[in-house]
Amino acid sequence: MGMSAGPQRGPKSEINVTPLVDVVLVLLIIFMVVTPMLQRGKEVKLPQAKSIDEEKKDADPLILSVTLQKTTWVENDQYDEAGLKDRLTTEFAKQPNRKVVVKGDTALTFGDVRKVMDTARLAGARSVSLAVEEIKEK
Repeated sequence: MGMSAGPQRGPKSEINVTPLVDVVLVLLIIFMVVTPMLQRGKEVKLPQAKSIDEEKKDADPLILSVTLQKTTWVENDQYDEAGLKDRLTTEFAKQPNRKVVVKGDTALTFGDVRKVMDTARLAGARSVSLAVEEIKEK
């Protein structure tokens, strides 16, 4: 009787996990890079509203945040009142029709948020919106 010249197989065949680990690490890196981009502006507790205006996402809006400590941020950069006006003026010089979204903490008074909205209008903003959190009805 002759022996077959085919591949020898042992009683157990092992799975090669190296490609799986490679794929998992690549996905982890992608999530680490994408996650900070999803949350823009500073973290504030937004007021809630039942109805929200559905606006077209034509252009990328400029996010202004007013935190609980009454500090003002444009995206992730902190500004005082004069610096805020300068930054907004240069932004609107580049893109005159750019929309502004103001994220104000719920614990602030309307006057605190209104001051930032007025500064944006004086700097040349044509559209200033307030960010709210939609109340999900069950």
